[in-house]
Amino acid sequence: MQLVQATRDALLKPLSTVAGIVERRNTLPILANILLRKEGKSVAFIATDLEVQITTHADFGMGDENESTTVAARKLLDILRALPDTGDVRLSQASGKLTVQSGKSRFALQTLAAGEFPTLAQPEKWDVSFSLPQKALKHLFNMVHFAMAQQDIRYYLNGLLFVFEPGFVRAVATDGHRLAHSGTAVEGIETKHDVIVPRKTVLEMQRLLSETDDPVSIDVATGQIRFRFGDVELVSKLVEGKFPDFTRVIPNNYTRHFTVNREVLQGSLQRAAILTTDKLKGVRLQLSDNQLRISSSNAEQEEAQEELEIDYAHEALDVGFNVSYLLDVLANVKTESIRWSVQPDVNASALITSPDDDQFKYVVMPMRI
Repeated sequence: MQLVQATRDALLKPLSTVAGIVERRNTLPILANILLRKEGKSVAFIATDLEVQITTHADFGMGDENESTTVAARKLLDILRALPDTGDVRLSQASGKLTVQSGKSRFALQTLAAGEFPTLAQPEKWDVSFSLPQKALKHLFNMVHFAMAQQDIRYYLNGLLFVFEPGFVRAVATDGHRLAHSGTAVEGIETKHDVIVPRKTVLEMQRLLSETDDPVSIDVATGQIRFRFGDVELVSKLVEGKFPDFTRVIPNNYTRHFTVNREVLQGSLQRAAILTTDKLKGVRLQLSDNQLRISSSNAEQEEAQEELEIDYAHEALDVGFNVSYLLDVLANVKTESIRWSVQPDVNASALITSPDDDQFKYVVMPMRI
């Protein structure tokens, strides 16, 4: 039974879109597969890990019949990437095998029944529905994703807090040592909701979204969120739990500020990071009259020191930070300069903001060196 006929690149596009969430190791063998569902000319490509499900469509089905099967995502993707970009690729199904044929190349892959493929059930009614330009949603994710925790036992930190308010949407992430906040105006939200989107979903959306004004439809229901844009639909379960009150973490009474060129500071910190200890990654920042001194040392008693001229006319301050936390924010905030706010207390957090984006706030806790 003929399923699909298309160029190699036309086939690779939907496969690459959905295959990103397929885990290499699975307790259920069928989760290593993607579902191909052909309804006449329309072909749906579906992948899931039971937490996230991605669907995309293409119009290169063969014949008018409705057919479905599942096949190993990585193997099919690797085969297509290895084929020369000449002529069409044909996918056909017979006797429990999916045949991939292009020119004189032919591959027969094992399949599993489409009926065994677990798809996420979606609610009939969504509690919140609105849309954003793709580049606006991508910007929100880009500005906070690096502060998400990784495999923290406080599972609610392993994701991003989405806060929906009338006229506004916020994104917040924290791992307990630093916190990033961003927001943007939006229409279509009538009541306040907040949900925690899993880390994997955020990273996958960053990969799929483009820097365009094309809309993303966002729908939220109990335990689930759905993103639809272009030919892509991503449905994700939400993280249950109580996210920390971010409004109490973001300081608003700091009176000591200085502005510094982002790339200059980034270069100085990158050089100082070379001589930090692998475990602590600590650097010292010493503020004095119109000067920022950055220094680091390690167990071999090696030292690095950088000096920057800044506009700072307050009392001296000597404080330590994890250099990785500082480099993360500088790599993602693409502005010419950043604004740094501090308190005279060495135990107080620092607040990093952007002169070009009044919604971005990054709070980082100091460390003892």
